[in-house]
Amino acid sequence: MKLKLLSLFFLLCGLPAVAQPDLDECKQMARKHYPLIRQYDLISQSKEFTLSNVSHSWLPQLGLSAQATYQSDVVRWPEQFESMLAMQGLDMPGLRKDQYKVQIDLQQTIWDGGKSKADRDIAQLEAENSRLSADVEMYSLEKRVEDIYFGILLLQEQRRQLEDMMTRLRNNLDYVNTLVENGIAMQTDADAVHVQILTANQNLSQINAKEDSFRKMLSLFIGKEIGADELAAPSGVEPMGYDSQRIELKLFDSQIGLLQAKEDMINVSLTPKFSLFAQGYYGYPGLNMFENMVSSKWSLNGIVGIRMNWNISSFYSSKTSRKQIRNAMDNLELKRDVFTFNSRLQAEQENAEIAHIRAALKDDDKIVELRVRVREAAESRLQEGVIDMNDLLGKIIDESAAIITRSTHEIELLKAIYDLKHTLNR
Repeated sequence: MKLKLLSLFFLLCGLPAVAQPDLDECKQMARKHYPLIRQYDLISQSKEFTLSNVSHSWLPQLGLSAQATYQSDVVRWPEQFESMLAMQGLDMPGLRKDQYKVQIDLQQTIWDGGKSKADRDIAQLEAENSRLSADVEMYSLEKRVEDIYFGILLLQEQRRQLEDMMTRLRNNLDYVNTLVENGIAMQTDADAVHVQILTANQNLSQINAKEDSFRKMLSLFIGKEIGADELAAPSGVEPMGYDSQRIELKLFDSQIGLLQAKEDMINVSLTPKFSLFAQGYYGYPGLNMFENMVSSKWSLNGIVGIRMNWNISSFYSSKTSRKQIRNAMDNLELKRDVFTFNSRLQAEQENAEIAHIRAALKDDDKIVELRVRVREAAESRLQEGVIDMNDLLGKIIDESAAIITRSTHEIELLKAIYDLKHTLNR
């Protein structure tokens, strides 16, 4: 039994740790977890339903109707003819004022002027508009995930550097306590170091609380618990050029295409439509009206033919409708130009920010190098009794601040690069 437990223990120890998701994985998981993802299926289903209805317009249209009427007057024999019939002993009462009909209508379109094609184009473009609108919102979601992810990277780097400073302070506190015990240093020197440790610990608690809050937000976005393990920094490959591939530009193009399809529908409304039709009804009177003037029997009747429908009134409003659509298209063109201008301006600003941070990082490396040398020299002079503890504490804090500044600039550079990528969708 012990052997089995040991085997299980070593097996579990040998299992690889579950890696934290990187930035790209977090964005993919957020897209799948976001409730809006269900809208894509709804858009697809709505498109299929609309296209199915359009295709049904070419199927034979069958209708059933029934009516019963009472008329104030009906077709009658001329009085002279009635007199002549009466003299011959013939009784022809004429049509009754109550009339009945049960009718079936059958119609088959043979030319719709291009309406079904225009309807299909509009249905597909409306679905494309809806899908691209959802894509735009999803793209904004990715930006929110990026901001939270880089916030965690910045906080965990600050935490790491603060923990390193506390370790250095504790090492110096141990050394100062030894000096105090030997009567070489005063207790106030040890107290000063202790105060800095407590202050650093307070700052560390605040950073831990913020980092925990950011991790919880990221967990909600991606639908997976983010543990305490550190997240990996993404690669900082900077996009070249200003060729924007933003989804909003595709949405503008799709919206303009939809307006063009609606303009084509105006042309379709001006054309005549042709169809075959058949009508059959059972009732009284029938098509042979003279027979029904003699007999009140119900009969079967039918008509077949070809029909043209032409809505002439469409010409009245077609010109105004075209102007409205053209105005809407010009408005979209203007919005697209404004969006392109603002995106380019934002890309210019982000490129300038990247260059600024890179220049600052070159100075940061030198500053950190000098701060480390100053702090090491101060520790040596403290051991020699040349300076007091307060001077050394100042050098340690300055070194830690320089390292945190450099780490902050490194994270800010990565974030600025990803902001530029988001602006250009590259």
